Amino acid sequence: MLIAGPTASGKSALALALAEKHNGTIINADSMQVYRDLRILTARPTAQEEARVPHRLYGTIDAAVNFSAGAWVAEAAKMLAEARAQGRLPVFVGGSGLYFKALTRGLSAVPPIPADVREEVRARLQRDGVEALHAILMQRDPASAARLKPHDRSRIARALEVVEATGRSLVDWHRDALPPQLAPGEFKAVFLAPERDHLYARIDARFDTMLQAGALDEVAALASRKLDSLLPAMKAHGVPALIRHLNGEITLQEAAAIGRADTRHYAKRQFTWFRHQLPEFEWMRPEEAWRRLVARMSAAKSGT
Repeated sequence: MLIAGPTASGKSALALALAEKHNGTIINADSMQVYRDLRILTARPTAQEEARVPHRLYGTIDAAVNFSAGAWVAEAAKMLAEARAQGRLPVFVGGSGLYFKALTRGLSAVPPIPADVREEVRARLQRDGVEALHAILMQRDPASAARLKPHDRSRIARALEVVEATGRSLVDWHRDALPPQLAPGEFKAVFLAPERDHLYARIDARFDTMLQAGALDEVAALASRKLDSLLPAMKAHGVPALIRHLNGEITLQEAAAIGRADTRHYAKRQFTWFRHQLPEFEWMRPEEAWRRLVARMSAAKSGT
């Protein structure tokens, strides 16, 4: 079972209910909830929820690690095999479209980039600027450079890292895709699609709840580590703005407004991405999903 949807759409609650009813193991498919440093700000399941059924790939990665979709799908394959061996229903849940695409359609086979290469490229980015790196990429890997906007810091750095480390263009690596872990017909996939205004109100309220629960302290601890600002965990929604507040640049109210707005914009992009990239996911209203999924799974078990 694959359960996707925008942030704050009720995915985790639905996954937990289904896993309890059908002897399931919940496997995280959210690119931020893998990081152990951001339990509150990424709305990871609570310890009490994790105790109710097995949860996998939550909070297992340190924020200093650039955890890629390829690394995730390799770990997810192990968790899928574990659940099957135990006779449990694998329930993948999250909002990261690339993770679901890698799981069901495969992924490029780019090898891990050595830390020294990554650090050298990031140092050049900080020293010389993104335009200079794009110019270098245009010389080393014109095919990738032509596909990227000249100010796309993260993707330009990534493409340059790959060609520096492997001698091959990122475009070439993308042609050598890894096979999917789930074949067509092996899974049911749903996308929870709440009414937009209701979803945005939930996002705003949840961000405020996170602050009350200690998200600012969580971000302060992360900021104290002085990690590369381009690492995925350092770009989690709310983190950059809250760090600006901690540095005295903006008020907490301004940081919260930025965090809420960034999260709403991300939710909008999630709707668009899944609609165009993974049309096989069936869209459902969250309030209908439990009844419809339970009925289908019960019918499947009875053979009707």
